[in-house]
Amino acid sequence: MPADFDTIVNLATKRGFVFQSSEIYGGLRSAYDYGPLGVELLRNVKEQWWRSMVQLREDVVGVDTAVIQSPLVWVASGHVASFSDPLVECKVCHNRFRLDKLEDPNRCPECGSSDSFTEPRAFELMFKTHMGPVASEENIVYLRPETAQGIFINFENVRRTARKKLPFGIAQIGKSFRNEITPGQFVFRTREFEQMEMEYFCRPEDADEWFQYWLEARRDWYLDLGMSEDNLRLRPHATDELSHYSSGTYDVEYLFPWGWDELEGIANRTDFDLKAHAEMSGQDLRYFDAERNERFYPYVIEPAAGATRTTFAFLIDAYHTETVRGETRAVLRLDARLAPIKVAVLPLSKKEELISVSRELADSLRPHWMIEHDITQSIGRRYRRQDEIGTPYCVTVDFDTLDDRQVTVRERDSMAQDRIPIDRLISYLADRLP
Repeated sequence: MPADFDTIVNLATKRGFVFQSSEIYGGLRSAYDYGPLGVELLRNVKEQWWRSMVQLREDVVGVDTAVIQSPLVWVASGHVASFSDPLVECKVCHNRFRLDKLEDPNRCPECGSSDSFTEPRAFELMFKTHMGPVASEENIVYLRPETAQGIFINFENVRRTARKKLPFGIAQIGKSFRNEITPGQFVFRTREFEQMEMEYFCRPEDADEWFQYWLEARRDWYLDLGMSEDNLRLRPHATDELSHYSSGTYDVEYLFPWGWDELEGIANRTDFDLKAHAEMSGQDLRYFDAERNERFYPYVIEPAAGATRTTFAFLIDAYHTETVRGETRAVLRLDARLAPIKVAVLPLSKKEELISVSRELADSLRPHWMIEHDITQSIGRRYRRQDEIGTPYCVTVDFDTLDDRQVTVRERDSMAQDRIPIDRLISYLADRLP
């Protein structure tokens, strides 16, 4: 059966996927650190996105742009003028809320008071800081609220150095920062997060075709990595939801324990961004088509996913419980490409002769995959732990191994076991693991 929200949060904290940031000081609200398993899962999600969007395509290249950019970038993009949310505060309990997210704008969801909200005021979502030794109005800079603008301001640099012709894309994975009024749902909405964004530049007349292409391609990426089709949908934005730059946007949504919510936005940004930066910078950012002898601003299709919330969704989707021989087994049915640990090596007991063989075996596997060498607790408890963290294969070293140089390989989902000679183990696993 699928997990509820508290079960997943408990799993994440108990097993070392996610820790509360600054926990020894009481914690910092809406800030989280990724532990040994979480950092591997997050890294695997990002690597699969990069592989799909960049490595396997000849029309997309990558960049890694600065977190702090010229403040004029955010003036041109419209963030300085319009990147704010309507904030209200309850006069009774003093909690603050985004007005546009309240189900009942006249009733406080925290204390139930009616007509107790202050007048709405704009809440600036960008984090400000100062560049230089002395803080002043002249040296204000911002932590980027999105990675996209770093791509747009490097459009001509990339086009020229990568020698790309339309259509082509520029991809980036990186940290962004938004001073959210109401962060929550564990790692789903935080003030510091990672994005996986790609800007796909094309001729204006081809934009609708590429928009449809990327809608299907991005949905298929989640399905290919094992996400349940029943928990995934594409939702078009209503006209009053559209961002100022968008002529059309869809969200890839996942059915979280609290309901449908966004994993990724796919937008037709038209030529808004390149035009805005050309006007602000004075640089010509038009594309020159030599074959047609014309200059124009390309349209842009943007698939923009949240790396951290996508990782959270895969964790939720993979969690299942089942009864095995009268006992409850919790198992993370993660696709092997996402699993933090690919193989666990388990000596049957703590006898030194078994541990010596298992350690040697683990060392031989480590250059190929992320390995865990687990020698604590009973073998049954260790199997259950590896199931719960999503390890696809467990390799058990027993006393027969000392004589026949064979090990038992157990597959996570079926729990089927094969007896494999040690000298064939790497090739056996290579046929089944990425």
